[in-house]
Amino acid sequence: MSKICARDMSIIKFKAVWFSISGVLVVASIVLLVMFGLRLGIDFVGGSLLEVKYDTYTPEVADVRSALAESGFGEGVVQPVDEHGLLVRQPTLTEDEHQALLSVLEAFGTLEEERFDSIGPVVGQELRRKSVWALVSIFAAIVAYVAFAFRKSSHMVKSWKYGIITVVAALHDIVIPLGVFALLGQVWHVDVGTAFVAALLTILGYSVNDTIVIFDRVRENLIREGGNLADVVDRSVNQTFARSINTTLTTLLALCAILIFGGETTRLFVLALIIGIGVGAYSSIFIASPLLVVWESRKR
Repeated sequence: MSKICARDMSIIKFKAVWFSISGVLVVASIVLLVMFGLRLGIDFVGGSLLEVKYDTYTPEVADVRSALAESGFGEGVVQPVDEHGLLVRQPTLTEDEHQALLSVLEAFGTLEEERFDSIGPVVGQELRRKSVWALVSIFAAIVAYVAFAFRKSSHMVKSWKYGIITVVAALHDIVIPLGVFALLGQVWHVDVGTAFVAALLTILGYSVNDTIVIFDRVRENLIREGGNLADVVDRSVNQTFARSINTTLTTLLALCAILIFGGETTRLFVLALIIGIGVGAYSSIFIASPLLVVWESRKR
């Protein structure tokens, strides 16, 4: 079925449609980021995170917030977790304050402390800085590697153009998850931490891999057969279409299983991967390839 659809589809012919879809998604994501921003977790801003689980009864979030405010824990966030759990986020707590917080929560029933994490603001700033540098370094390395790998076809299409377009597609693939998590942070108080950065780096890997597979077939067809670039790119995409879709679907099936049956600690990480890998498969086929044709056409 995938092969039949790929033969009947001219990716380049409908490039305006693909660009419009991506444009809407990217602009919406940027608007959400500007309006709401990302809700940074304690990994990046510092603070304490306490997760507890009640035996049979989960108190109302509003009641817990009121009790915490009366006890001097006014700042912070209280969120329900799973069936009988609560997640309480506070500024950095001492051990005495940690025990005092537990005492307030124990007033609502018998509970078990699942975890308690505390990170200072200096450590959080350092992690934030290193995360940004990791993403910037990855983008620079992608351009350098792709330019080197595609140097043999540079007499037809400059090798560095493959690298730039690969980075554009990768940026497309991480901006959209960022926008989604900005919305989730505003609506459901979802925090992003180092696990989210790890998810973005994984998304970059999948996106670059898909794009390079298609560009490598473009390079081979240009060297072996030559001809009009738009026809070569269309033929190359059709030849790799089934492979890209099948690889993405099998990956998404595994991730969906983890999302549904996995634990709470991995759920947001997996959700980011599902969004990014799905968008990455789309950008590799419908954005990166037509963008190469448009760039070369404008030059000529």
